[in-house]
Order: sequence, then C-alpha cells, then structure tokens
Amino acid sequence: MRVGRLHVITERLDVARAALQAGAPVVQVRVKDRADREVYELVCRVREVAAGSGATVLVNDRVHVAVAAGADGAHVGAEDLPVEAARRVLGPGRLLGGTARDPVTARAHEAAGADYLGVGPTFRTRSKRGLPDPLGPARVGDVARAVRIPVVAIAGITVDAVPALLDEGVHGVAVISAINDADDPAAATEAFLRVIEKATR
Repeated sequence: MRVGRLHVITERLDVARAALQAGAPVVQVRVKDRADREVYELVCRVREVAAGSGATVLVNDRVHVAVAAGADGAHVGAEDLPVEAARRVLGPGRLLGGTARDPVTARAHEAAGADYLGVGPTFRTRSKRGLPDPLGPARVGDVARAVRIPVVAIAGITVDAVPALLDEGVHGVAVISAINDADDPAAATEAFLRVIEKATR
C-alpha cells in the first residue's frame, strides 16, 4: 500500500476502471447517498479491478465498509469518525487519511494515527457544497510543512495546478471533477500522471 501522488475519487465503477487501467496509484470510493450494502458491493468490484495492479483502494467516510470489503484503507472527513477512532476500527495494517485545513489540525491528525492528510479546499469546486473559502497552494503548503506525513491537495484540482502545488511541498493531488466529468477518464488520468511525473523528476 502506498500514498500515491494521484488519488482519483469516484462513485462510478467505470471511472475507477478507466483510472486504474491508466495507472492511477490510488482510487478512493466516495458515495454519499447510497446504502452501505451498495457501497460494499462497489468497493468489492473496484478491488477486483485493482487486483494485481499494485494500486491502493480507499473508502471515504465508511470505515466499517472499508474493513468489510477488504479495502486498503479509508479517509475520514471533518464530520466523520475522529481519526483516533477510525484508526481503532481499521487497525494498524490499513492506510488512514484525515481531512485538515490548518497546521494545528494536521498535527493532531498525525499524532492520532493518520498516514496522510487531504487538505483543502485548495480551489473552488462544484463537487461538494458548504466548503470554506479556498486555501490556495501556499496555505496548503503551510500544512504540508507542518507535518511529516504526506499531504494530498483536494478540491478544484486541474492539471495546470499540479506543478505549483508540488512546488509547495505537497505530496500529491486528489481529483474528482477533472476525471469523473471528462469525456475520456483514462486520458484525463494519464494527463495528471504525466504532469506529476514531470514535476517530480
């Protein structure tokens, strides 16, 4: 398991398949309005697609589903289980991400057992409502410099934004709309992977 530099967040099996076939190192299944059983079945199918690829499969919010489906880990947001509680449910062998928007919260999540942090909103986004004002690359970088674990920028991420974020010490990016809404999710995934590879040489 690894905290890859590109996290593709989706609730669609076809997008997960395309992203994995294109080489996405991490797929995070995020479903907000379906029953646990449906999410469980989706995660199991994503795991089948990811088998043998070395990719990491995470589940957003539903830590118990991540465990039941044999996912590689979970990500918890500000309104989900606390990081410390999520770590108890997951145990030591799975990846755990936590959402942070400032250095103080980031350090607390690190101390509580998070393996990486999702930090945002980096830019304005249509993928989630009710978010605070965007942080921008510099403030996401401030969070990255406050902790030793990887920071993944999220919200409004485009290919063009990646170099500036990596220059700020951010480990990687989590992408929703730019891949889920693309005519060709595989090509969109490949575009992100290319710019990440170029920026990290």
